[in-house]
Amino acid sequence: MGAEREARACAAFYGTRGLAPTVLSCLRCLRHFAGSTAKRCREKHLEEALQLTRVLSEGLQALGEAEARPLLRCVLAFQMEATSSCSCFQKLEQMVTQLAVGKEALLAQEVDTLLTGLALQGEVLSPEDLQSVSMFLEESSLGRQHWRQNLALLLQRLASTLHWVLQGQPTPVSTWGYLIIKACLQVFQVLPEDVAPLVWSTSGKSETLQSLLGLLLEVAWGKALNKDTRLLAGTAMSMLVNTAPQPQHGASAVLTLFQLPSRAGTEELKFGELVLEVPPVLEPDGLEKLVLTRGVLTCCKMDILSCQLEGLPHKACLLLDMVFPAVCALTREQKDCHYYCFQACALWLQRLREGLAALWHLTGTHILAQDSELLQELTQLLWNNAETPVEGVSEFIHSSFRLLLEIYHLECQHFQDQERPLYQQMLQRVVSMPWQIKARYVPLCAIVPYMGSQQVLDAYPDLPKHLLSCLSTNHLCPAAAEVYKVLVRQQCSEWRDGQQGTEEALAEQWALCWLPLLSQGLCSPLPILQSNSANHLLTWTLRQLPATQALLAAQFGGQDTMSLRAWVSVLKAQKSVAGVLPLEDETLERLSRCLGTREEGVRLAALGLLCCSPNTNQPLSGTEVRLLREFLPLNLNCDSSSFRQLLQAAVRKALVRLRDSSLAQLRGKVPAEGAEQLAQAVGFVEWLLRLSIASLSPGSNYQRKKTALLLLAAVLETCTDTWSPHRKKGQPPRTMATLLSYARQRGCWDFFSQPNLLALLSCLQDSTNEIRDLASELLVRYFPTTFPEPIALALFQLAQDTLGSPRVQEAEAGAVLMKTILQKSDSGTMKSLSLEAEAALTLPGRGLCFAQHLLHLLQAQYKVACQDLLRAAATAPMHGAITALRRCLLQVPEVAISMQAAELVQSWQELLTCLVTTVRDITSLLLGALQSQQGPGADEQAAAPSFAEMGNAIGSLIMLGKGQGQEEEEGDSVLLSEEHSLILTCCWVSVKEIGLLLGGLAELLLSPALPAEAGPLLPLPTLQMATRVFQEILLRCRHWGAVEGCSMGFTKFCAALLNHPDPELQAIPRAVLEQGLEALGGPRSSSITRRAAGFPMLFLCIVSGEAPALARPLLTHCIQTLLTLAATALPQDWDQTLDLPQVCALHVLQTLVRGAGLGGAVLCHATPMMALALRGLGSPCWAMRNAAIQLFSALTSRLLGQPWSHRDGCPSEGLSLHAFLGQHPKLGAVLLGELKVATAPTSGGPRLHPALHAILTLLAQLQPGADIAGSPSAPFLGPLLGLAESPIYAVRAMAAKALVPVVAPPQRCRLLLQLAQQLPAAPGHICSHNAIHGHLLQMQALLVSARDTRGLSAEALHPVALQLEARGWLLTPAQHCPLVRAAFLQVLSLLPTSFSPGFAQYIHDTISTELGSLLQGGKSGCAEPQVGSAILHQTMAQFMCSEAARLVDSERIAAVCSLLQQPNPDIQLAILSWVIAGEGGSCKEVENALGLTLLESLQSVLQERRDKEFLRLYLEALLHLYRDPSSWSQEASSKLQGSSRSCLEMLLHMVEAECPGPDLLFQALCAASLLLAHQCGDEDVALVEHWCAALEECSRCAWSEVLRLAAARSLQLAGPGVVQPSLRAARSLQLAGPGVVQPSLHAAWPSLIPVALRLINVAIHLLQDEEREVRHEASGFASLLQQSPGELLQDGCIFVQDNVGLQSLLELLLGEFGERPETFNSLLQHIPILDLRSVVEELEANKAASLYKEDEPNVFAEPSVLAQQLLPVLVQLLEKAPTGSPVHASALQWLEATGPSVLRDLQYCKDCWSRGPAVCWGMKALGCAKLHTALAVLLVRARLLAQVLRVLGEGATTTPGLGYGSQELEQELELVQGLLVQHGLAPVPKQDNAPGELGPLLGAHSSRHAAA
Repeated sequence: MGAEREARACAAFYGTRGLAPTVLSCLRCLRHFAGSTAKRCREKHLEEALQLTRVLSEGLQALGEAEARPLLRCVLAFQMEATSSCSCFQKLEQMVTQLAVGKEALLAQEVDTLLTGLALQGEVLSPEDLQSVSMFLEESSLGRQHWRQNLALLLQRLASTLHWVLQGQPTPVSTWGYLIIKACLQVFQVLPEDVAPLVWSTSGKSETLQSLLGLLLEVAWGKALNKDTRLLAGTAMSMLVNTAPQPQHGASAVLTLFQLPSRAGTEELKFGELVLEVPPVLEPDGLEKLVLTRGVLTCCKMDILSCQLEGLPHKACLLLDMVFPAVCALTREQKDCHYYCFQACALWLQRLREGLAALWHLTGTHILAQDSELLQELTQLLWNNAETPVEGVSEFIHSSFRLLLEIYHLECQHFQDQERPLYQQMLQRVVSMPWQIKARYVPLCAIVPYMGSQQVLDAYPDLPKHLLSCLSTNHLCPAAAEVYKVLVRQQCSEWRDGQQGTEEALAEQWALCWLPLLSQGLCSPLPILQSNSANHLLTWTLRQLPATQALLAAQFGGQDTMSLRAWVSVLKAQKSVAGVLPLEDETLERLSRCLGTREEGVRLAALGLLCCSPNTNQPLSGTEVRLLREFLPLNLNCDSSSFRQLLQAAVRKALVRLRDSSLAQLRGKVPAEGAEQLAQAVGFVEWLLRLSIASLSPGSNYQRKKTALLLLAAVLETCTDTWSPHRKKGQPPRTMATLLSYARQRGCWDFFSQPNLLALLSCLQDSTNEIRDLASELLVRYFPTTFPEPIALALFQLAQDTLGSPRVQEAEAGAVLMKTILQKSDSGTMKSLSLEAEAALTLPGRGLCFAQHLLHLLQAQYKVACQDLLRAAATAPMHGAITALRRCLLQVPEVAISMQAAELVQSWQELLTCLVTTVRDITSLLLGALQSQQGPGADEQAAAPSFAEMGNAIGSLIMLGKGQGQEEEEGDSVLLSEEHSLILTCCWVSVKEIGLLLGGLAELLLSPALPAEAGPLLPLPTLQMATRVFQEILLRCRHWGAVEGCSMGFTKFCAALLNHPDPELQAIPRAVLEQGLEALGGPRSSSITRRAAGFPMLFLCIVSGEAPALARPLLTHCIQTLLTLAATALPQDWDQTLDLPQVCALHVLQTLVRGAGLGGAVLCHATPMMALALRGLGSPCWAMRNAAIQLFSALTSRLLGQPWSHRDGCPSEGLSLHAFLGQHPKLGAVLLGELKVATAPTSGGPRLHPALHAILTLLAQLQPGADIAGSPSAPFLGPLLGLAESPIYAVRAMAAKALVPVVAPPQRCRLLLQLAQQLPAAPGHICSHNAIHGHLLQMQALLVSARDTRGLSAEALHPVALQLEARGWLLTPAQHCPLVRAAFLQVLSLLPTSFSPGFAQYIHDTISTELGSLLQGGKSGCAEPQVGSAILHQTMAQFMCSEAARLVDSERIAAVCSLLQQPNPDIQLAILSWVIAGEGGSCKEVENALGLTLLESLQSVLQERRDKEFLRLYLEALLHLYRDPSSWSQEASSKLQGSSRSCLEMLLHMVEAECPGPDLLFQALCAASLLLAHQCGDEDVALVEHWCAALEECSRCAWSEVLRLAAARSLQLAGPGVVQPSLRAARSLQLAGPGVVQPSLHAAWPSLIPVALRLINVAIHLLQDEEREVRHEASGFASLLQQSPGELLQDGCIFVQDNVGLQSLLELLLGEFGERPETFNSLLQHIPILDLRSVVEELEANKAASLYKEDEPNVFAEPSVLAQQLLPVLVQLLEKAPTGSPVHASALQWLEATGPSVLRDLQYCKDCWSRGPAVCWGMKALGCAKLHTALAVLLVRARLLAQVLRVLGEGATTTPGLGYGSQELEQELELVQGLLVQHGLAPVPKQDNAPGELGPLLGAHSSRHAAA
């Protein structure tokens, strides 16, 4: 604390002088700087101090040296303590320089004194001293001057320190050694002239430097374990080489170092004039070569690298002849340092680029000659590793490709070479690779500038199509976008050079090439493709070529959803480029439609367009604000998490614009329109704040609350002046207080009001942790530092109660409450909370006092559990208190600071030791209880108990808890009793929380950064005790959730121990690992791995804790031990009931491979593990085989990575086989060896090879590679082709899939021809049916792969087709095997356009004959059915369908329809499956014909009911064919003539009276709706009512999701056809008036009006369904009702969002059915009647919570929100209806029925809350959803009651039980609402003309704009 001492002295010195105020201010800033931990805070204080020093500088110049010395000395002291931050040191250096103007000699004297004291403190420099040395060398000119004068002393100190560190090895990850090497490096770099004589001069050579260099060599050779330290040592030695006066001297020294590995330990070496001993290699790991190579390439001078080496022939130089071979050798080695190896490769190319001129001068010839070995090695190296999965390596490979081509280009220019074959070779290599391989796109980008765009596009015509595919795959998207940009940039350059055309002409040229690609991407239904096209291509294109905007806008003028989405994207990109975008009439209407559409992507894009702007101070227009006000309330309950996040981001942008534009207007004196904009901004923020707070009611669903919290977070983050030091961005502007003052003067922006506080406190009791944690974060971060005392007391009592709840969610809520109370309280609050009196008096820290209280609570609960675990689990489970301790100790920053306070260390030590002891006892108690053992002293069992043992133990505990007298005989039940569940929950959750707590404590308290003066907070015995707790849990626990939680904690625990400087602590995990390995290999009496999921996790946690920068010795030791153990031969008489050590070892290896924390570290051991797994598959022991296949699966996932998804759902990218074998050559040899063994001929017939199928599965997951000579994948071809003859079907099938990656795309056609030629030409030539089948499967796999990538044209396949034509007999009955015939037909189906017309007819005739003979009852070549005949017939039928669709031939279509009508079930099912799969979607003629056929046979199929599955498929196919309403024709209606009513009745009967299963019911109801929509006659009103009743029944929330979806889809299918005639009837009746009959009105239409109202009622109900798909279908019904009657469905944006659909339905009821009394009554059904008294009484009773809570049937529905939406509609219905109308009569009936009860409930509320609720349940009421819903609904009913009284007048007040008029009721309502607002149980009522008025949720504009 030298700086603080100097600051005090400085303050005392200047205390009475003239400069005192400025000096004291400067000192205050420096002290704040030193005391802050956040970087932004430190920088802020330093900047203020720097400004003050500029003022002080002038004053100091007038003073003498004695007066200036204290301030200079003080600032230098702060600078000495800031050496860990370069930026802070630089600012302090500026301050010192500023203060010392005119007194430079004084400053130099002070710096000398300071640094001299540093070097004289001792022989060994501390890490802090080393940082000071480095920083003064690097940043201070006076520091460099001092060390130049004291260089000998500095070198001596550095050598002594490095020697001491290498002897002691303080810690494996210590930065001490790194800092020494860094200081050496900077000495060599900064003082080269002074260092050079000490190395290269005979007279001046330094023994100290010689010793130091020897130590650096030892570090490089592995004396230091840290990889980064060793690499830095190589850089330091290279920097020393740079001091050589002659390049040859330096090159000679480097050459000596490179030759050192071959002479290790044998002799001395000479470095300049220094003579060193060759260090012995401790453990040669190959890293020393990397250290030297990377060091030389990083900083060695070019003249040293390129000078001619003496003593070597052929004009050799370091760069080409020594360094390049070393780089090649490094990249081939399979070490855990790929990143650095390929970094060296990229560095080598950079240095080659720098030194080209010198190297040409030296060699006199090409360096990259076409046939040179160097070029071949270099290109081979890059291609072999282009697909490496190691993070960061690909970037080096990419830069290496670019450098290589640049160097080649420069060399060709230099030597004037016209032929440049490397470009063409590289392009051919790129084109031959599959598009899925990312590595092809970077070389492609590099080639374009050298070859030209047109030449590249000509050679690669499929490039646009492949770019689209890449844009739909996230990891390929950046590469594809870069290719597009490079090509377009190149094209623009070429076009501009070639012709001086206008920008419009350039845009036209661009459109010819790229508009189809961009259009297809922007209009894609695939969200990822659309988004990536817009983000990566569109905006860049508009910036590059602005004239393309008109072309793009014209392209997307359609009304379909995709065109709208693309149109919005174009507008947004245009706005981001141009800055502004006027919203005119047509644009505004279209944008409003986008804001209301059902597709989230379109809505979000439109919202983003409103909110975004290139300038944050551009104000929102009035139109934008209006659209936002309409949009946001309708989108609060969206159930997509990504939608909510993007919504928040967009609104945040709008708020930033409002804030910044308002501040700009306040800074400038704005005119009147500016004041209006300011008021608009303030009003919008106030409106959004109130909307968010109102949506946080517990009665709202999760989605609404989460969105509201996110919006509230955006408001508080943007519009408050809360400064967050840990954030780099998003800080409030400095003038924010001005805007806040302006808003508050107008009664707005009271962010921290009591209602807002209560709303957030209610969220702390939510059942989901997302809501709780986000609300807590907002309270802690933004709200005032302390809660009001009454609220704090009530919250604390609630937290105490909920911590004792057996429900996990409630206990976790209690823990969050405790943490929040701790963070929002001060010492006064602590005293009020009445914690333990002695604790409150003796413990000064809030966190310590709070933790002590929670620990006492936990200990009390533990005592209860020791006496009666059942009672404890029900009333005082321990997991709540443990969770609260974890959150309070680990997640509260003030507690962590308190633990570092010296005066509290002893108290914290005592508390933490007591805590660890307590959780140890709890763990022993709980785990012992599950083993029928009690107490902490119970003997530990070696393994976890079985399920039966646990059940018996829990049964005993229950009997003890209930008492022997209450023992009951219980029958065998498959369900656990609540008592069982209580005990299990208590045990497992507590154990999980204990693991997380202990791990978090170790991570927090064992940090090396913590001061160690007062001793460790967790002493060694405490840590050993915690270790035993972890061991006990992981070895005796069976519950995976508990194991997983404990494992997370144990991993943190081990990491903290292994990275700690204390060797005793480092030894703890190592000892546990050794114990585990010993236990694994030893004999045992019971199962471990099958019964305890935690045992393998024990190993994973320990090895995951190792620092990634090290060589992971524990992981290596663990894996090698496990490999040795697993490879041990099995005993001859093993016991199947016990776990074998070999099996356990395999399971542990599998766990290590799957461990996410190890990443690629296990890949170094992949080859021996794979060999072990393959051997294990052949073990005679089932457990061994089971473990081996699991290990193989884990290895496959780790080697290949996770599969990437693509638009068609199949893997779209993977490692190519070539790259896989290049990365793992030894593994490739293992796989190939197994394949050769499996295919080798054996005597005595075929043998099983258990590993074969696994190998084939691995190969099949790879991708094809490029076609290159000598490919490592070539040897795999022969064995795979040989497997075609395997007698096992699965092997043949998998071998065919594995063949695809082995064959490069250009070689496919040749292999297909070869396979076709191997098929027998005649029946007599058959040698093996298996071989024929295998060859056909291989052909099929190759053809499918070629078809998916469009890699082979019909012309290229023509020779293959000719060979197949010659073998057409394989399709005929002459080939007796149906499976072979089916496979041959499947191959033919993949070549439809390559055959001659005659052979195509031959295929058709053969199939027709075969199927015709079946239908006629004939027999096809066999006396009895054959195996596989059904597959053959289904294949034939589907082939007929595909050919009919392809050729659009009427005869073939008729033949398919005929097949469908025949009774053969196999053929019928095949055709129906083909239809459902959508194979015929491209041919409307086939679909129409099949649809008519299905309609024609519908009645007979429904009557027969031969098979439920067939009927389901039949109806599903029918619905698929008529999915588009326009596809129904008059001919379809005629097919049903006379049978539609009977079909409809049968279908409805099936829905109502039968139970055929939900899937068939779904299809039946939808099929009935289809018939009703198209065949319903005027006389079918009864059927319509029948159908409507079925919909009402199926739409109930208690029914399954499938039936509710069927109801919604049926409503969309047939609902509009029922409602629209009733609309016409309602309009006619309104025009005519009551009692007048319209002659033009159809007689049946008026009777449909009640049915229409019922259907709308069903739709309102379904629009609140918890399933999104159900709501979407119901919104489709609402959308269709907005169309004009008879209007056909357009491609427009017709389907609106769910809430917009609900609005439109309510508007429809109000506008069209407002005079119908059923309307008023049906809407009232949606306002529930809830018993308020029972809810309050239940809260007051405060009964103990049971473990389980009954689920709500519909968690998405929000009765209170819907009631508030319905209120204005009901009021308008009343106001519109004339006096004496049926609506008024209905209202009066409702008034009489419910009015008295509403008034009673209002009075009850008034009585209950006017006296204030009891503390025990008042805060609990704040989070009670039932109470909030009941109160909200009561207020709605009361407001409606007041309106009814007002509308009906005095006649209504005479109703019995009503003593109020409308005015008195409104006054009473206002009073009650005010009381509820005070207690946080109702939203703040809106005030008239308030700037933030919410307005009605039912807007009149949104739905109209959203309609098509």
